[in-house]
Amino acid sequence: MCASGVFSFPFLFVIVNKPLSQEFVSAKELFLHYLITEKRFADNTVKAYDADIDIFLFFLQKKKKPLQQVNSNVIHGFLEQCRNKQISHRSNARRISALKSFFSYLSNRDLVSGNPFSNISTPKSGTSLPKGLSVEQVSRLLTPPATTTPLLQRNYAMLQLLYSTGLRVSELVTLPVTGCNLTASFIRVIGKGEKERLVPFGIPAKKAIDVYLESGRPLILKGRRSNTLFVTNRGRGMTRLRFWQIIKEVARAAGIKEVISPHSLRHSFATHLLSNGADLRSVQIMLGHSDITTTQIYTHVDSGKLKSIHKKFHPRG
Repeated sequence: MCASGVFSFPFLFVIVNKPLSQEFVSAKELFLHYLITEKRFADNTVKAYDADIDIFLFFLQKKKKPLQQVNSNVIHGFLEQCRNKQISHRSNARRISALKSFFSYLSNRDLVSGNPFSNISTPKSGTSLPKGLSVEQVSRLLTPPATTTPLLQRNYAMLQLLYSTGLRVSELVTLPVTGCNLTASFIRVIGKGEKERLVPFGIPAKKAIDVYLESGRPLILKGRRSNTLFVTNRGRGMTRLRFWQIIKEVARAAGIKEVISPHSLRHSFATHLLSNGADLRSVQIMLGHSDITTTQIYTHVDSGKLKSIHKKFHPRG
């Protein structure tokens, strides 16, 4: 750790809070380093582990409990504090999962005697069905205004590509120019866990990207160079937060009252494919899900369509 309190790993800067004891800091840094170098977790995933572990370590420090004295009573006290702060079941489940991994790592290296989280059950939060948009809403969202600008050309090209491919927003905003093959209508994506996949995109997305590359992007860059496909006025890739703001602005202009996010178009991409007969395995590959059970949630979304089919064709519908 350097004198400024910032411990650097490849592709990550972890801010070490000064109040934490050196014991806690050292243990956490070893674990995060393991996640990066051995598990090869994505940057955002490591940051999420870091934040969840920090919350528990600050709790321990306040209670004056070292890592070796963590037991079920201490853990239940922590979870009670979380409940008192009205932390959601989903957030608590994520924290427990992170801490199970953390203490498993420490136990395997004899830094603690056993994993006190091994018998802690994860809070049940139920299955949350993704909220997508209707085909009509997507059509309104992707219809650009009559008067356009370079930035609008960029925004609508991004929206078209997002709906056409189901990319994660982090994959969209960091997509390099070389990752988009307009001739073959494929994009090459490096997703979670540094896994590569090829995803096709349709004609509307191709046309929107063509227009953006020919007239919009050169005017935005103003002679500067960038390896990123979708650039800002500063000639750099945009942040996820900025694209979140853009999609809200476009939705408002399209008269869509529902709160939507970049993930809404990812949900819509998967739901609309499956509703029109796409097989689950193909959708899994395009979404970049490592486990097909993650993709299966989309098969439960279009319950209204199933009801209408049942009513139409069942003899006692």
